[in-house]
Amino acid sequence: MIVTEKAPAKLNLSLDTPMRYFDGSPQWDMVMVSADLADYVTVETHRHPTTIKVYTNSGFLPNDQRNLAYQAAHILRSRFHCKDGVTIRIKKQIPVAAGLGGGSSDAAAVLRALNSIWRLDLSLSELAKIALTIDSDVPYCIYNKLAHVTGHGEKIELLPSQPHYWAVIAKQKISVSTPQILRQINYERLHHLNNGALLANLKKEDWQEATKYMGNVLEPLTMKFYPEIGRLKNKMKELGADVAQMSGTGPTVFAICHTESRAKRIQNSIRGFCRDVHVVTLL
Repeated sequence: MIVTEKAPAKLNLSLDTPMRYFDGSPQWDMVMVSADLADYVTVETHRHPTTIKVYTNSGFLPNDQRNLAYQAAHILRSRFHCKDGVTIRIKKQIPVAAGLGGGSSDAAAVLRALNSIWRLDLSLSELAKIALTIDSDVPYCIYNKLAHVTGHGEKIELLPSQPHYWAVIAKQKISVSTPQILRQINYERLHHLNNGALLANLKKEDWQEATKYMGNVLEPLTMKFYPEIGRLKNKMKELGADVAQMSGTGPTVFAICHTESRAKRIQNSIRGFCRDVHVVTLL
């Protein structure tokens, strides 16, 4: 049986971390949304051979146990004692190592596909619990809807759908090490966000007011190593973005606009020094 799943990119409308757990991992307090920049993941099961194989159109991704999509298939197959072999084909469109959760979204797509193929009848919340064993962004990517995400990434509160907004997603030729950035966090000096006000306005569906409270507390840490991220963000603001900020630990910067024409204007203006630029709708 063959199933193809869409695996959208995620954007952090807000990213905060109140504390560090005893195991050293951050506690998250984030508002996340998905964008219509997506990978497409085709999952096929078969009797022989009984191995897991991953194929991608990207030369930058591992196709073994290091790949999150491979891990997703292995975990679900082991947990439910399924004997089938699994072949995963990933058509990459989300930039790799960009802070957009492409690998996590691919893994979530594999979980959804195999849940359907093997008729496991797991709810999205049950899949999300399994997803946390793969990576902290995978539970959110099970849903791909505007949500408040807390804890290790497993606590997900879905929020009212946002109006029809556009995002300009731009990745410069920079590679950011997430573990390196997370090690830089000094919780005594971190300037936390007002996520309470952001959530209150999102629940009232006052998107324009909500943009005032969006942000990413990791921006100063990443920009210390890569100041060009800050320059790109400022350029987007100068060009009229409703909000511009870094997603995840970077290096991708995105701008949110309430009109397509404004988004296209920003795209055309930054293409000269940043070729990997996409204009997409928020999902």
